[in-house]
Amino acid sequence: MPINDWFKQRETRRYTVTSGASSDGLPDGVWRRCPECKRTLYQGEVARTLSVCPHCGHHFELIARDRIEALADEGSFVEADAGVTSGDPLRFCAAKPYTESLEKARASSGLAEAVVTGRATIEGLPVAIGAMDFRFVGASMGSAVGEKVARLFELALAERRAVVLIIASGGARMQEGVLSLMQMAKTAAAAERFSAGGLPFVSILVHPTFGGVTASFAVLADVIFAEPGATVGFAGPRLVEQTIRRSLPKGFQSAESLVEHGMIDDVVPRGELRERVTTVLAYLMHRAPAAPAAFSEGEV
Repeated sequence: MPINDWFKQRETRRYTVTSGASSDGLPDGVWRRCPECKRTLYQGEVARTLSVCPHCGHHFELIARDRIEALADEGSFVEADAGVTSGDPLRFCAAKPYTESLEKARASSGLAEAVVTGRATIEGLPVAIGAMDFRFVGASMGSAVGEKVARLFELALAERRAVVLIIASGGARMQEGVLSLMQMAKTAAAAERFSAGGLPFVSILVHPTFGGVTASFAVLADVIFAEPGATVGFAGPRLVEQTIRRSLPKGFQSAESLVEHGMIDDVVPRGELRERVTTVLAYLMHRAPAAPAAFSEGEV
């Protein structure tokens, strides 16, 4: 590769360069080591494969906007409810104030909240799409996340769109106490109202998906996909072992195990997700009932 092209590629990359070296001795921002096959990978090559190791297929974490871009038609995504953000209703303070955690998350991620939502099309099919970003307080669900997810279902129902959600989360955001737990009921009720409208909901569970998010809207979809190697559950394996006082089988809570036990529909590699989601939406949207009179073309 000519040196000028190399510098140009560095200027247009989609990853962040920080000073120093990573914990495995590699310079940050240029190279990374695959935790599965232990190979050293060039970041540019990883970016071209949607952050999947080209040697062993390990799926690295993706940021929310890149996940949406990987599914949606180019240029079709328009963000909604960008101004909905978390407050500090309990004035929570543990090791550090909750407001400080929020400020740090906003600065490091460039996001206002742990979920990005909006309108888009996938192969021309209208969808309301959202993706959660683990960089933002572990993609935990507080009042703002619950509100944005509920509004996404309402928008989709009003505009007769399918819903596609890419979900990763550590669970409820306990800095907001019972207000965060209320989001489980709120999002589940929104998903149920949407389902009653006869429109399809597809969820894609990525590593990791846990807690109150798993126990609410994440598993209420018509079709549930997961990425290879994703872990999905309510409580972590150590807590489960302590509760039942038994050792867990190998692969417990892995996406592959959950397919075998019927909790999710399929494990789909990231590079195949767009095609699989399109196939599902094309079939289910074709079967969806026409809009009720209140949403007929002349009255919207």
